[in-house]
Amino acid sequence: MIDWAHTALLFPGQGSQQAGMGADLAARYPSAAQVFEVADRVYGEPFSRLFEDAAALDRTENTQPALYIVGVAALRALESALGVAAITPLAAIGHSLGEFTALTAAGALSFEDGLRLVRKRGQLMAAAGEAQPGAMAALLGAEVDAVRAICDAASTSTGQPVVLANDNCPGQVVISGAASAVDAALALAKARGIKRAVKLAVSVAAHSPLMAQAAESFRQTLESVTFQMPRFPVIGNTTAAALTTPAEIMAELSAQLTGSVRWTESVQALRALGAQTFLELGAKDVLTGLLKRIHKEAVGVAINNLSSLEAFIGSA
Repeated sequence: MIDWAHTALLFPGQGSQQAGMGADLAARYPSAAQVFEVADRVYGEPFSRLFEDAAALDRTENTQPALYIVGVAALRALESALGVAAITPLAAIGHSLGEFTALTAAGALSFEDGLRLVRKRGQLMAAAGEAQPGAMAALLGAEVDAVRAICDAASTSTGQPVVLANDNCPGQVVISGAASAVDAALALAKARGIKRAVKLAVSVAAHSPLMAQAAESFRQTLESVTFQMPRFPVIGNTTAAALTTPAEIMAELSAQLTGSVRWTESVQALRALGAQTFLELGAKDVLTGLLKRIHKEAVGVAINNLSSLEAFIGSA
């Protein structure tokens, strides 16, 4: 038996996409296949065909809705495998885009509204990246406070913004901002003994001030959606605290585009609630990998294809 009172759901964000994701789940479970069908109907085009095109999936405007769709499809497949209409875990979190999937899992956001929101979010972020190309980089082996100091110094020296975008786990921090400021931050990181700094292959400076215009436009889009009280807690990226009301959800999703993803603190918040098992639903196993560096005693399970789902059900 699954101990849902001590089980949390995790939903991945950009970087977890891969061609063919979700296909075997949809082939086995009609409830998962229906998720793809609804997406095609809402978008008015065969969007699901893009799932076989790796290059198309890597475009921000496609990546975000695709990961949202696959996360919901994996959830529906899990529910079907368990023979239940809905599962009620202790809580859920989603990394950046994954927060929308978590909110849908909790019943706070309808799937159809979520489809519209994530596509608009992806389009706005892609447009912002074209208007103001930026950069992101991962600093490995770095402390959060040290990275913030490096970002402040680089911003001051260049006159351009660079900020801590993602605190993914101890020793893995991502910075984001104007390309010149990111380059300056990388030089400072090397000078200050950061063991490894890797520039990421992106042009969209997510979770930075360069997303301000996109955030303002997205805020107006959010006002067209009606959010519900979540059936179980969803921990917000920017607050690392439970989102309990529609107003809090709207504020979080609006702030998220320019705010930092406090992932380490969010997982710690789940641990404080009593989470012991963490199910990552969607594509790949990025979040399961980060989990062990945050909460060594945690049990992480990635359900990202049919075989992993069947293995989990068989062991439950």
